[in-house]
Amino acid sequence: MKKRVFWLVILLLFGYLVFQKIADRERPYGATKVDYQTIEIEIARDQIYQGDLLLVNKENPVHEAGVKNDVVRLSQNEELVKGYRLLDPTIAVSESVAKVFLEMVDAAQQDNVSHFILNSGYRDMEEQEQLYEEMGPEYAMPGGYSEHNVGSALDIGSTMMKMEHAPEGKWLEDNSWKYGFILRYPKDKAAITGTAYEPWHFRYVGLPHSAIMKNHNFSLEEYLNYVKEQRHLSVPVDGKTYEITYYAVEQDMTIEVPIDSSYMISGDNMGGVIVTTSHFDKEEKE
Repeated sequence: MKKRVFWLVILLLFGYLVFQKIADRERPYGATKVDYQTIEIEIARDQIYQGDLLLVNKENPVHEAGVKNDVVRLSQNEELVKGYRLLDPTIAVSESVAKVFLEMVDAAQQDNVSHFILNSGYRDMEEQEQLYEEMGPEYAMPGGYSEHNVGSALDIGSTMMKMEHAPEGKWLEDNSWKYGFILRYPKDKAAITGTAYEPWHFRYVGLPHSAIMKNHNFSLEEYLNYVKEQRHLSVPVDGKTYEITYYAVEQDMTIEVPIDSSYMISGDNMGGVIVTTSHFDKEEKE
């Protein structure tokens, strides 16, 4: 009887060790093993085509699922047009992005920078294709290959002068990251982005991603490659700690996230998703 109990204990211990080995192997590379309660969330395969971190360029077109579902015409929503002008009353953009843009414009006004004009936002595929045919490949992307087809890209101008010389352009280049925006096509990244310098084109990617990109001088292409290579990042920003994890997605899957953290999921439009969880640091809570 004692011998039977002994072997049962050995068997259970062996099973536990095998389970831990599998769990450690499946944990994203670089992730820290911690003890916390988690919940499972489902990741559908088409999630790779949705979210704020989509890479849209000549090789990676926008999928139907990637178009923001809260696009609104700004002139019909007066509460979204304060502190800046619209070039055209038909300009539309994601409502959630427009609200963050308002916060950014208000912050710029506190620094006496206030001559903003929004020249373009969301374009549907037909509008983008028409622009491409009229302006040619040197000045426009074909329908489906432009960030403007998503709803989270803005062409921002100054009513005073060209953006490369305007205080508005300088302020945005220095501060837009604080609000989740990036200068999408910087002058020194043309060889990487495949697009010439556009000092007016800003794209919403959200925090902490914009902060990391600013700190490392990453283009979006470079940042997404960095996250994929690292697999897991832990980054403190403004009293919060963000855990950023990359997953390759070949089929529907489930992942675990801490139960006491908020989380965001974005595809990269290239076969993977990036899960970002965040929690306030203890000192910030106290």
